[in-house]
This record gives sequence, C-alpha cells and structure tokens, in this order.
Amino acid sequence: MTDIELANLIFPNITKTIDDLEKRYPPRNLPEGAEVTRFAPSPTGFLHTGSLFTSMICHKVAKQSKGVFYVRLEDTDTKREIQGSGKQLIEQLKIFNVIPDEGYFGDHQVGDYGPYVQSERAEIYNIVIKHLISIGRAYPCFCKAEDLDFIRSKQEQAKLIPGYYGQFAKCRFLTNEERAERIKAGEPYVIRFKSSGNHVRKIRVKDLVRGEFEIAQNDQDIVICKSDGLPTYHFAHACDDHFMRTTTVIRGEEWIASLPIHIELFETLGWKAPNYAHLPVICKLDEEGHKRKLSKRLDSEAAVSYFIEDGYLPKALIMYLMTIANSNFEEWILNNKFENMDDFVLTFAKISSEGALFDMGKVNFFSRELLAKFNKDEITALAKAYAEKYNPKLLDLINKDENYFKEILNIEREKENPRKDYEKFGNLADAIEFFYHDSYMDKINERCPFNEKFTADDIKLVLSNMKDKLSLDQDEQSWFANMKDVAVSLGFAANNKEYKAAPESFKGTVGDVAEILRITLTGRKNTPNLYYVMKVLGKEEVDFRISYIISSL
Repeated sequence: MTDIELANLIFPNITKTIDDLEKRYPPRNLPEGAEVTRFAPSPTGFLHTGSLFTSMICHKVAKQSKGVFYVRLEDTDTKREIQGSGKQLIEQLKIFNVIPDEGYFGDHQVGDYGPYVQSERAEIYNIVIKHLISIGRAYPCFCKAEDLDFIRSKQEQAKLIPGYYGQFAKCRFLTNEERAERIKAGEPYVIRFKSSGNHVRKIRVKDLVRGEFEIAQNDQDIVICKSDGLPTYHFAHACDDHFMRTTTVIRGEEWIASLPIHIELFETLGWKAPNYAHLPVICKLDEEGHKRKLSKRLDSEAAVSYFIEDGYLPKALIMYLMTIANSNFEEWILNNKFENMDDFVLTFAKISSEGALFDMGKVNFFSRELLAKFNKDEITALAKAYAEKYNPKLLDLINKDENYFKEILNIEREKENPRKDYEKFGNLADAIEFFYHDSYMDKINERCPFNEKFTADDIKLVLSNMKDKLSLDQDEQSWFANMKDVAVSLGFAANNKEYKAAPESFKGTVGDVAEILRITLTGRKNTPNLYYVMKVLGKEEVDFRISYIISSL
C-alpha cells in the first residue's frame, strides 16, 4: 500500500488539496513592511497580565506598520476550556484598547482568512495532514498510554532524552499494510508527524528579540492530530499562521523550546516561516527574594480583571507595560507629558530578553499622572461608571450629592500642576469619606492620634482660637498668614528654622498647629490641601467638628 492510498483510507472525504487552500487564502494585499500579527488565546480562563503584555505588543507592531492585528481562538484543548472565557478575553482586551482588525470577536468573526476559531477549521487541518501522510511525513500511531509510559521508563533508565523519536517511535516502523489493517479493525490512533531531524545536530535560528542563536534540531514525532480528530497546538498554529498570512509571531519565551518543531513543520510543508519574537516573562520576587514568573495562582495582579475591578485606568497599566516592552518609552512618555502614546515607535531591539519585575508602584505612578489630567466633570463621570459596576460604596457617595463630590475631587485639580492625590477608583471612597458628615462621625473615634507632646489643654486652646480667629473668607495665602499669626500668638514658631534655633522658647511650629487642625477635621495626617478641604466642608461643618473634638478631649 502506498502512502497516498493510506492517506485516502484515513481521509476518504477530503478531496481538496493544499493548492486549493493557497487559492482560498492568498497573500494579503498590504503596503511593503506591513506586519500581520496575532493574539491566539485559549479559552481556559481569565486574561493574564502577561497575555495583555503580548497582545499589546502585537497590536502596536501591526498598527505602526499599517498592517493587520487579528485574534484567533485556539480552542482545541476541550478538557481545559471554560465556557464563555473566550468572549470575556475579547471584552477585556477592548477595555485596554487592544482591538483586533479582524478575527474572533467573542460573538462573531470578521475577516477573509477565517474561520478564526480552531475547532471550526477541521477541514483545513485534515487537508494538510492528508498531504503529510501522502508524502510519508506523517503516520497513524496506535500506542496506548501504557506503551508510552513503558517507553519513557526505558529512556529514564538509560538517561536518554524522553519522547517519541528514533528507535522509540514504534509505530513509524509499521508497514502501511499493518497500519491499514489496524485502522480497519477499529483500533484508535493519533496522527504523528515524522521528523527527519536529530537532536544531536543544531540549527541556527533568528529571533527578533534575542538575535541569532543555536538550538537542538527537532527529532520528536509529535502528535499533530489527536484521537478525537482535533489538531494539537504545534500543528494547528503552523497551518493557521501560514494561511492567515502571519508575518510575525510574538509570544512568550516559554515557546523557544518548541521553535525547532515549528520550523521543521514549515520547512516540510514548503512554507516560509514567520519571523519570531519571544518576549521575556513578567516576574515577581518571592518571599525569599527569588525571581519567579507572575502566577495566576499566587498573584492577584496576574489577572487584568484585578486592575479593572480595583478601578485603575486601563491606560495606566498599558503605559506601565510599555515601559517593560521598550526601555526608552518611559523617558519618551514623560517628555510628551503622558500624551499621544500612539506616536511612540516600538522596536524589537529595545525589548530586553530578561524577565522584568512587576512594579505596582509604577502602575500607581502612571495612574496618578493620568487621573490628574481630567477635569472634575470627566473624573466624576469615570468614577461613576466604575462605581456602578464594581463599588456600591463609592456610588452611594456620588449619588448623595454629585456636585459636592465634584468639588472634593476638584481640590487643586484644574491648574497647571494639579495635585495627584488619587491613583485608582477602588479606594477613592475610603480616601474621601471624611468629607461626609456621617462617615466622619462613624469613624471619629478611630482618628489619627494627636502628637503626644501636646496636652488636651494645648489642643483645645489651638482649636478654639482657630475656630474664632481663622477666616475662610480669604484667599489661600492670606488664610495661611492668618493661621500663622494665630499660631505665633499662642506661642508657636512661625517656621521650622526659628523653632530649631530655640526649641525651648516655643510650644512647636505652625506646622504642628496645621496638623492639629487637620486631624481634627479629617481624622488623618495626610489629606489634600487643608485650606481647600475646609472650603469644601464649609464653615458650619468646620465649626461643628472643631467643637465636637474640643468637647471630647
């Protein structure tokens, strides 16, 4: 029996050829230099921060080269699939403005190179597998799990590389007649690719991030079609990347070990392989100070849903991830005042091959900077949209009096150098709740303690004088001068320099007076500008709070 006859036995209904597929999916008509990139998630759970990092770069590379970015759903691992997660991945990408030009969109598909869901591409895979069998580069394998376990135990005893290759690839030595007989008898089987490589030899590969390097040639007879008829990742992605005309495969460095398999598949089929760029993993330090990969199981920040639900601006996370992607981005975005990010040109040469440590501090930095750019109406609209989905407590504060909420957030906002008090909406309610009378009263007994160097009488004296003599009917500079005069009249130094020169002559400084007033009115040592806090609270509420604290001392 010839290889072609065996192929016809296995795939009697497949009459189309690879040439038919080439006509169906012709080369794309794109400008010279345009890159076609893809994000190919599996519907097995939430969108990982590392996957957002990869898809962001894929999207950026395609956009800046006037190419195409598409999404392909790799859903052939049915055992791990989580219903609905594919659509959720797309929705989360959209939140971060990583929007495909074509492909899988969750509830529909767009584009001429589909289907973009692997489980719908069976005919394409079968055409290619039939071709490989017909040229003697694929064969049916009837080994059971116990057969493979036996092979592995023999390899371990002999301290050999594990796998199905060479003399251990039992079924590659069957005759076509033997194969046909077992198929006709109904024996289950998978289809394996017949490698012509040898792991002792090296191949030279080029990576857009890591440059040229050598790696052992593939000699594994990998499974390309499972017994359920679905293709494996290694095989399906090669077919899809070819017929979807992907020019650049951008993926995590964990796929480097598989590169020889993919290269051999492309060479065997006579296809030009895409360029490969293997990105560094995003890491975190463990409790012992060792670097480890950001973990779905251990780290909340490994899921992009964490940032969405905690109220971070999506753009802040994207900006941070871009600093990991290109070492020159941070300086560029600072010089551009956190604007026009699309104008930045990403280059593979600037991507480090070392795993970057995830830095929440920098995420917070970018979020603070971006939030500070919104006027009071814009930030209130964003806060409300977030609160309606994720934060009832914040929504309650906004709905009590939206104009009052705006005035709180507007403290030193609409100016050349605005304050940067807030980094996310998730803790905004806690940050501003002291502005609300009921919340203040609920937590007044938990207020930050006054400085122990002051007696209750000292504090009462300061507060009573501030209540009687400090007027809010003046500008900030005059108000501070007024507070300083009152403080000096009570025996406090006008500034730190004066106090340090003769500390025994003063009760403290005007800063101590401001702190007493701040703790009284807010229960905290750190708040937005005290003058504007008092202006927002209003004289009636300020006087009430001062009187309440005086009576409680």
